[in-house]
Amino acid sequence: MAEEDEELDKQAWLKDLLKPLRGSYREVFLMSLFINLLALAVPIFTMQTYDRVINSEGLVTLQGFIIGMICVIGFDLVLKQTRSRLMQRTALRIDVGLGNKLFNKILSVPLPMLENRVTSFWTALFRDVEVVRNTRSGPAAVLLTDLPFAIFFLVLVGIVATPIIWVPLIILPTFLILAWRSASTLNAANAAERKTGYDRDAMVAEMIAGRTTVKALSLEESIRPLWEDKHAATIEDSMHRGRKSDTFGNYGASLTTITTVAMTAAGALAIINHDMTMGSLIAANMLMGRILGPFNQLVGSWRNYASYRQAVKRLSEVFVVRDERQEVDVELGRPEGQITLENVSFAYSEDAQPTINDIKLQIRPNSFIAVMGPNGSGKTTLIKLILGLYKPQKGRVLLDGADISQFTRKELAKWFGYVPQEIFLFNGSIRENIAKANPDASDDDVIRAAKMAGVHPFLIDLPDGYSTDIGEAGRLLPGGLRQRLAIARAFLADPPILVMDE
Repeated sequence: MAEEDEELDKQAWLKDLLKPLRGSYREVFLMSLFINLLALAVPIFTMQTYDRVINSEGLVTLQGFIIGMICVIGFDLVLKQTRSRLMQRTALRIDVGLGNKLFNKILSVPLPMLENRVTSFWTALFRDVEVVRNTRSGPAAVLLTDLPFAIFFLVLVGIVATPIIWVPLIILPTFLILAWRSASTLNAANAAERKTGYDRDAMVAEMIAGRTTVKALSLEESIRPLWEDKHAATIEDSMHRGRKSDTFGNYGASLTTITTVAMTAAGALAIINHDMTMGSLIAANMLMGRILGPFNQLVGSWRNYASYRQAVKRLSEVFVVRDERQEVDVELGRPEGQITLENVSFAYSEDAQPTINDIKLQIRPNSFIAVMGPNGSGKTTLIKLILGLYKPQKGRVLLDGADISQFTRKELAKWFGYVPQEIFLFNGSIRENIAKANPDASDDDVIRAAKMAGVHPFLIDLPDGYSTDIGEAGRLLPGGLRQRLAIARAFLADPPILVMDE
């Protein structure tokens, strides 16, 4: 019971997303109600034509039936078009709302969580958004609105063809068992396919990110076997899932055929015994098509529902993570820059040895401090603790005597200028990269920052100057110039504290 309550809490984001859409879903259900009621017109028309028009040669009655059917078909078309447009608007609202919510969530989760997951995991979450959108606003959603009407059509079969009602009463439980079995089987198959796809995509992303090293060291022959293994595993899991999905779909199609044969055979015997008419048998078969259609789609479409459940689970795991502080009750002014570490300890996991262990440190304003040490000694980790990117397991980091955990990321970014060990620049111009944190910065501010970083003489010597396009991650610029641009970016806000990693 506790696990179920916890799962419901994790999916609170889904309830908040769907709550404004309840009105749209009610409209879709009402339209589906009228569409399914209009669907009765064809079986009734057929039954009355066989039983009344043909036997009595009632041509006037047939003309009336045809005119009525034309009106029904036109109204049915209008309703279906309206329902489709409504579902498209619902899909748009889900896509915009959930996409923005996920993007903002990724920006606000703590850095350790971002680092603990491969890049492909985060990009795949946006495919999960598409899965949620398609399931909640596509054919699967329409199918769920049509399923309740199967009971209504079953009652009608019992009315117009009572002697053969036993056939659907036997077949429908078989369909439900088949759908339940396909759910558990395809759920496991989808999970395995997703995992191998993650591994393959992560390797491709890693290879592209390190393309210069791959080319320089000619690592193609060592990488190719890894790719072939991961690609083969993905294909194998995909084929396994496809075989399972096709098998259940074929079972559903066979059950549909068996139902038609059984209904026709049993109906023929009932007609011979004068228990029902030919028109009733034909109408009953048409109604059974309306009954079995949603159940057959349910068996064939269960992969979509299994994917939807997994997508919701993955998104829930992200949305349940506590965000970094976004707001403060009292905004403090520009700090003087005194940093104090009080018995700070930090480890990357609970089982790992502390990378930073019981450090005490005080850095006074207007001082210059260099931290020296071998590779792996924790210099970068210490910097991230000072910046508030990591939270210590023990101890506190203070800024002017105030615990930095009370400040928002936006405030800390204003007060700390940061040049990372691995320089990352964004696709765009040189000016855009220097002013990335403040796109409204004036030209004088950008030039001032560039001069402080000692890069201004190099930039004005370029043919396009500050408008020079730097390419993806700054690949069109030499390494030294990229580093100077990162320093200029740190200087732009005139921070009271400057932190530089190597």
